Amino acid sequence: MKQTALHEIHKALGAKMVPFAGYEMPVQYDGVNVEHLAVRNSIGVFDVSHMGEFLIEGANALDLVQSVCSNDAARLAIGQAQYSCFPNSNGGIVDDLIVYRLEEAAYLMVVNASNIEKDWNWIQSKNLENVKMKNLSDDYSLLAIQGPVAVQAMQPLSNLDLSAIKFYHFKVGDFAGIDGVIISATGYTGSGGFEIYCKNKDVKHIWNSIFEAGNSFGIKPIGLAARDTLRLEMGYCLYGNDIDDNTSPIEAGLGWITKFSKTFTNSENLQKQSKEGVKQKLIGFELLERGIPRKGYEIIDANELTIGEVTSGTMSPSLGKGIGMGYVKINHTAVGTPIGVKIRNKIVAAVVVKTPFYKP
Repeated sequence: MKQTALHEIHKALGAKMVPFAGYEMPVQYDGVNVEHLAVRNSIGVFDVSHMGEFLIEGANALDLVQSVCSNDAARLAIGQAQYSCFPNSNGGIVDDLIVYRLEEAAYLMVVNASNIEKDWNWIQSKNLENVKMKNLSDDYSLLAIQGPVAVQAMQPLSNLDLSAIKFYHFKVGDFAGIDGVIISATGYTGSGGFEIYCKNKDVKHIWNSIFEAGNSFGIKPIGLAARDTLRLEMGYCLYGNDIDDNTSPIEAGLGWITKFSKTFTNSENLQKQSKEGVKQKLIGFELLERGIPRKGYEIIDANELTIGEVTSGTMSPSLGKGIGMGYVKINHTAVGTPIGVKIRNKIVAAVVVKTPFYKP
């Protein structure tokens, strides 16, 4: 089992550690609800150093990125980031990722921890022009500093104007006295803030500096459990739940990151699907009665016929009600459609809603 460079710090903070994607990771510290609301209302920090980072650089780097990614990376200026996915050849998704344009011919791909080896092999299989690829996953740490006061709390740690970094843009500069840190206005929570990429040798110093600077703002360490409730309130997909090798980006509502202005893996079939329509689609729903929807639970229609299943579900700490996502047959996807979720053989009434569930 791998450990991040902050493993001992998490244990000292009393984190409950669990195995996740080959790493021992903090799932919670003070409790999911407390941590969740800290991020929604003030500031919290996640160690997500288990994520993977690939550097694609040199001649033909853009060609390789374009051939494996659904989004159009040619639109990226240096200092800009983009959400994307790797479509597979069968209509599904290898992984979702963020692409950063670091330099004229250098791109950083940030991929899910559980898919590092799979993604690397997939990109390599498409690297017909021998573009230079480096797997930096074991050398870099990633901290997500999230929440409405993140900019204000962290500004003393950098000479860069953090408030000037627009959403899905980044700067490379000084942070907590360390040079060459990537400060990216991205995140998986919907509450604003940054993601910080630094070398493993610097991360303890940076973590301690973050907590010193954030102390007067009530900063908290946040575990993976609250990361999941936060992303779900925003309707963000989780690989392995809401998207996988068998779900298409069109079915998953990711048409907005699927650009047919260029050719990529399976683009012809996906474009056809986009034009002709799909048989099922990912929806968001809210329970109208007490209950917690969980992955794998059946979704039924008014006649109690199965129309799909839950891919993600939780009790929303911000809204105080059960929320979830799942794939259902296309004629049940309209907002306002009444549905039911089978929870322990009991049918709990629910309704299809527009995501995000939580609106700041």
